[in-house]
Amino acid sequence: MTIFDPYSLLSKVRTASLIDAMGRTLQQRAYILNLVTPTPGKKLFGPALTISFLPYREDLYDLKHNFGSLFYRAIQEGSKQKVLVMATNGYPDISIGGGTKFSRLQNYGMAGILTDGRIRDFDQLREYDFVTFCRGEAVRWGGDTIMPFEVNVPVSVGGVTIVPGDYIYADASGATIVPASVLRPVLEEAIRIEEADALSIERIQREDSEQVIQDGGSEENY
Repeated sequence: MTIFDPYSLLSKVRTASLIDAMGRTLQQRAYILNLVTPTPGKKLFGPALTISFLPYREDLYDLKHNFGSLFYRAIQEGSKQKVLVMATNGYPDISIGGGTKFSRLQNYGMAGILTDGRIRDFDQLREYDFVTFCRGEAVRWGGDTIMPFEVNVPVSVGGVTIVPGDYIYADASGATIVPASVLRPVLEEAIRIEEADALSIERIQREDSEQVIQDGGSEENY
């Protein structure tokens, strides 16, 4: 029996093919756009752990609601190759942390970060092995505006619902969210889409322009 290894298939797919494959599998929004990364060219992939941020309240902020405490609660059942997804819940231009705080991901072998907020210290983040995708770089600390509050709960990031265990794939084009229950068929369909695209490129290279003008051509979706 062959063991399914999703990591062995990553080099064969892109965000576009994964999005198309998700659209053929489940009728729900699964993509996030307008993300930036301090490490262009690197891909992010792995199952999600989540932290949900809320507007800061002094009477609720305590030792149980700081990033360090919630981070260690989030990874209690494992951290290797997992993606920390952090939702700002309406505060996309606020910093949720920086290179010092997020050095914990390096210590625990995590795949990286996906967030709809901003992050500080891009230069420092480039030195780590994990990959970060966020709204943009920040300068000012944001702890007086929002605070981490819950871990491993469903969150909304970029208009997409993400639950713990969903698989996150992100590259320069954006991010795709794939439920774990359909990961294999989605990846396999994405590979078929990539193969079909490659065949279409070969066909286009051979096509006769005058014949296409006369007869019309198929309308590609890519």
